[in-house]
Amino acid sequence: MEAQRPDGSDHPRDPAKTRRSRAMTVAVAVVVLALAAQGIWSRHDAHAALERDAEHASQLSVEVVRPQKSSAGVDLVLPGNVQAFLDTPIYARTSGYLKKWYADIGAHVKSGQLLAEIDTPEVDDQLRAARADFANAEANYALAKSTADRWTDMLKSKSVSKQETDEKVGDMLAKKASLDAARFNVARLEKTQSFQKVYAPFDGTVTARNIDVGALIDAGSAGGPTKELFHVAQADRLRVYVNVPQAYAQQVRAQQSAFLTLTETPSKHYPGTVARTAGAVDPQQRTMLVEVDVDNRNGDLLPGAYAQVHFALGSGAAPFTLPGNAFLFRPDGVKVATVDADHKVKLLPVSLGTDFGTRVAVASGLQGGEQVILNPQDSIVDGAAVRIVPRKTGDAKGASGAAGAEGKTGTSS
Repeated sequence: MEAQRPDGSDHPRDPAKTRRSRAMTVAVAVVVLALAAQGIWSRHDAHAALERDAEHASQLSVEVVRPQKSSAGVDLVLPGNVQAFLDTPIYARTSGYLKKWYADIGAHVKSGQLLAEIDTPEVDDQLRAARADFANAEANYALAKSTADRWTDMLKSKSVSKQETDEKVGDMLAKKASLDAARFNVARLEKTQSFQKVYAPFDGTVTARNIDVGALIDAGSAGGPTKELFHVAQADRLRVYVNVPQAYAQQVRAQQSAFLTLTETPSKHYPGTVARTAGAVDPQQRTMLVEVDVDNRNGDLLPGAYAQVHFALGSGAAPFTLPGNAFLFRPDGVKVATVDADHKVKLLPVSLGTDFGTRVAVASGLQGGEQVILNPQDSIVDGAAVRIVPRKTGDAKGASGAAGAEGKTGTSS
């Protein structure tokens, strides 16, 4: 008896159809498993990408720059006061009226050249009276001396007493003292009279004449203010005084070369030499006074002018420099943020030197190989993870140009 099919029919089962059904079932199962595996993998990949994005976002993007040191020496530029090598006002040493002057402003005079004559009638009368007193004292001394000599001779023969002889000798000595006083008074008035003529003390140029013919000249003996007659300056050689900041005081030494520039002729250099230094720093200004001597026989420089003095300090004195936007000003001092080999932030304390404008010198705290972060955030801390990104072209050019100009830039502090 034949078995019936599950549907109740009595037709026999088709093997080919059964195999197709099973293959379809397997294929559907494989597709389902593949879709499930793909979904699981995509979700895992999306989670990994999300973790990478989160880690990337947590790292701060920074631009870095390395400290630069100028290969050329630092050209230290400081303001200087130009003064004549010899400069003196000329005053009267006797009172009277100006009789005549012989040199006006701008005149080149020689040492001992007559500048003016003063009419001093009172001094002349005093000198004549002093000479008369001298003659009287001389006559009195001659009489007293001859008397003393005679009494001394008579004392030898006991013709006079010793008391009387001593009186005559004492009178002679008193007359001699009066004679010496009269002689010195005549010499004093002769010297005072010699000041009627005013002479140039050295070769130079008359830079001021403050008197004219007939003007009353007061030597100051009356207690009134003295008046300068002439002012003479020797300008063929000049002294230029410069206040060098303490940071550069030890780099400026005697016999060191320097040169001057003027605002009106910036391209022209006037060579000079450091003649001497004060050897000490002014505790008020924290600067050292330096004198630079300049040859001015051609007369290009004028005494009293303002000039800029250039000192070449040499490459050894050139400090490391950084852009001004690389510093962090914290309550505990100035710092720079650097990036180490593990791309972690490391804050380094530094000491600032001269401000060159676009760049600032770092006196200490850097070795030169650090990667310094530009424009660091105020909240940046040690150990923060960062990512270095390339610098912008404009910023790189600007920093390069500033570094090239730094070696030629000085300070007016």
